Amino acid sequence: MALSNPGGSRKVCYYYDSDIGNNYYGQGHPMKPHRIRMTHNLLLNYGLYRKMEIYRPHKCNAEEMSRYHSDDYIKFLRSIRPDNMSEYTKQMQRFNVGEDCPVFDGLYEFCQLSGGGSIAGAVKINKHQTDIAINWAGGLHHAKKSEASGFCYVNDIVLAILELLKYHQRVLYIDIDIHHGDGVEEAFYTTDRVMTVSFHKYGEYFPGTGDLRDIGAGKGKYYALNFPLRDGMDDECYEQIFQPVITKVMEYYQPSAVVLQCGADSLGDRLGCFNLTVKGHAKCLEYVKKFNVPILMLGGGGYTIRNVARCWTYETAVALGQEIPNELPYNDYFEYFGPDFKLHISPSNMSNQNTMEYLQKIRQRLFENLRMLPHAPGVQMQDIPPDAVVSGSDDEAMDDPDKK
Repeated sequence: MALSNPGGSRKVCYYYDSDIGNNYYGQGHPMKPHRIRMTHNLLLNYGLYRKMEIYRPHKCNAEEMSRYHSDDYIKFLRSIRPDNMSEYTKQMQRFNVGEDCPVFDGLYEFCQLSGGGSIAGAVKINKHQTDIAINWAGGLHHAKKSEASGFCYVNDIVLAILELLKYHQRVLYIDIDIHHGDGVEEAFYTTDRVMTVSFHKYGEYFPGTGDLRDIGAGKGKYYALNFPLRDGMDDECYEQIFQPVITKVMEYYQPSAVVLQCGADSLGDRLGCFNLTVKGHAKCLEYVKKFNVPILMLGGGGYTIRNVARCWTYETAVALGQEIPNELPYNDYFEYFGPDFKLHISPSNMSNQNTMEYLQKIRQRLFENLRMLPHAPGVQMQDIPPDAVVSGSDDEAMDDPDKK
């Protein structure tokens, strides 16, 4: 697959709902949806909104969620509230809701907006109405078919990929969150229609999956790629593994759409142990852009929220092919970015446990697995199902993005 001119401008659409930042997982919980509002405010103040189409996503409904999730699980998410939890004790255990995945006010609406933005971005790509679609409220890659996990309740990524599969023979999923993209891998483990590639910390670390030997099963054998990493991963090493692996994947698999999960906990992060900078993280997007395939960009992890906002703002600029200054513009959350008030961060002095020898060995093993694939596998295309007509699913263009 030939690389294109990376500087070429792309049509970008962006999904955001101001209600998303009002959600609160509870005191002391590391997941803070407020980071999405901070990101939005920062990119508004950089003037990036003028370069892209901004949409308020529809709230995806139970029927849309049930394209992947089980009906009883979605019914539970619709019903549970902080004031009726005592009625649902058994179900909370069954669906893994309570500790890491708490019940909070507006939980179901939060899932609806996160899922709605990702599905809408996929529809825009399917209709050839955009080159890149962005939903920073998405990327919740741990949610399972009938179970919440790792701060994630509804797997918006799986829902978006199912939408893309209506029009695309092969979809590539790339995950650069520090945690393994287990929920997405599990959903597509036995199919060759989706290849999942995850670069993550492995070894006594949540969720504990993503071994090099996990390669898919049945028809999906060799269509799951896992690059297990150690603490202290830095920009230079990341680039040395990401680019060759993605080059080979694109060459062998030839997807016609890419979903990129941009979890920002692989920067220096309160729950992470990697050492990427904003620029190092964004280089992954820059590289994927060069293949000139439509991209759905999603959020994910990220718990040092000032750095999440920096990262996703910069990656929005990279998607648009725009240079933005390192001096942060004044914004509603300016004090969060002290003491330097700069966009880019310096890596910490954490030592990198990933030796060149180790990385080369893993890379070689992955290349061997890729060689087992038929070049651009022939896929039986079913008739494209008519798009489910969802009330309110026409995205509402936001005429005035300054309405926060």
